[in-house]
Amino acid sequence: MIIQRYDDTRNEEVHDVVLGVLKEHGFEPDRLKDADLNDINGYYFGSGGAFFVGIVDGKVVGTAGIRKLGENRCEIRRIYLKKAFRDKGNGKKLFRTALDFAEKNCSGVFLKTDSTLTKAIDMYLKHGFTFKKEERGYLYFEKTF
Repeated sequence: MIIQRYDDTRNEEVHDVVLGVLKEHGFEPDRLKDADLNDINGYYFGSGGAFFVGIVDGKVVGTAGIRKLGENRCEIRRIYLKKAFRDKGNGKKLFRTALDFAEKNCSGVFLKTDSTLTKAIDMYLKHGFTFKKEERGYLYFEKTF
């Protein structure tokens, strides 16, 4: 898998990956929660962040987003990977790309994930994130640099 910066020609593929992974885990699309997908450039790049896509055979198979926030902090979002490409180091590669961007451009980073996604939680903890709180089924983690 190669990782590239997102461009608008990949918009439909990104939608398919993200919404497909959400559905696989039992989550329905949400017009408000998924609004960032309608304007990836504005939501991620507009704040000084980034959005990356994992490509295999010319197709998007994974995503990773970083949104910059106030106080020189950022949020890692949208770490998604199609099922056939998991357990091969690809998810870690996407996550490391997002984390590397955050380390170079922010003083701290946070993320949230559903409490049922144990593999993701383990990866975050192994990369030095600290659990902060649980709220409505979401776990919040942060890391300072």
